[in-house]
Amino acid sequence: MFDSLKSKMKSLFSRADKAIDKEKVYKDEKEENKTPDQPVAPTTEKPETVKPSVDTPVQPQPPQPQQPAEPPAEPKLSRKELLKLKKQEKAAQKKAPENTSPVSDSGKKIKEDSLDGILDELQLILLEADVAYPVVEQICAQVKENLLGKKYDRSYTLEQVVEMSVKDAVRDVLKLNEFDFDSWLEGRERPTVIMFVGINGTGKTTAIAKLANRVQKNGKTVVLAACDTFRAGAIEQLTIHADKLGCKIVKQAHDADPAAVAYDAIEHAKSKRKDVVFIDTAGRMQTNSNLIEEMKKIVRVSKPDLKIFVGDSLAGNDAIEQAKVFDAAIGVDAIILTKIDTDAKGGAALSIAHTIGKPIAFVCNGQEYEDIVKFNTEWMIARMFE
Repeated sequence: MFDSLKSKMKSLFSRADKAIDKEKVYKDEKEENKTPDQPVAPTTEKPETVKPSVDTPVQPQPPQPQQPAEPPAEPKLSRKELLKLKKQEKAAQKKAPENTSPVSDSGKKIKEDSLDGILDELQLILLEADVAYPVVEQICAQVKENLLGKKYDRSYTLEQVVEMSVKDAVRDVLKLNEFDFDSWLEGRERPTVIMFVGINGTGKTTAIAKLANRVQKNGKTVVLAACDTFRAGAIEQLTIHADKLGCKIVKQAHDADPAAVAYDAIEHAKSKRKDVVFIDTAGRMQTNSNLIEEMKKIVRVSKPDLKIFVGDSLAGNDAIEQAKVFDAAIGVDAIILTKIDTDAKGGAALSIAHTIGKPIAFVCNGQEYEDIVKFNTEWMIARMFE
């Protein structure tokens, strides 16, 4: 019996693999032995696993990427810094005008003797630039009042301080009533009536043709009214300009009533739905009372939206008297200066603007139709003091 059993057992072991992993066998046996203990463990751990399942829906996971955004972190870090930056920006803005002006609370004091000597030299510069003498006196007196007894930065010379102050005074006069003709015209109802006045020989008719060319290039239609029925050849001159520009001209015979010509031109513009009417009036001296009254009649009939005084940049002191008379008669709205391309430095612009307080709209710097430019204050100041 025992011998047969041993032989069978040997045969079984001989068939099995010789390298038996005892650890696996014993581990399996251990796990099988532990199986009765494991059901007890999960029973105790199940309530613990339920707790995280409850917590997971409560946790607001989607808003978390929004919370670390920069806005909430910035105020905490930069509240004080922002206040400091704002104070620094305000201080820089306050300091900016102080840096442009050399006059300050500390520095070298300005004395009257040295100031008068420099102002005398600047007076000559302004007079040579065709600025009227009364205007020069008023500007220099204002500069003296602003600087006398003040202190200036030692990094500047007194000559530089006075020159900068004079330029600022001139700039204030020229920029007092700035006028943008193009933008003004865009906002007007048609037909817009514009009347041109001035003395003989200032280039008024040519300035009208230049401005008509500018308006037409901006896409508007123009009607010219030949109301200068007094001067021989004035109607023919304006007719030639109208033919070259390709715009309509309304005219009558020589010595006709200029107010009637203006009325016909406006009625034509209304019927044909034209945009602008330019009224050319006869050149007249400011002392000719009869022609001044005729000009007033044209204003009463045509009721212009804009009255432009055309002045000669070479007129000098006489430009003031001309502007005064025309402004008192009809009320000038804007000014065009002609012949600025000559040797004149443009002091007439300062004289007229300072006297009647009206803006310079354009300057003419040549004989071609394109030779009319918008007035630039800085360019004029540089031209006067060059």
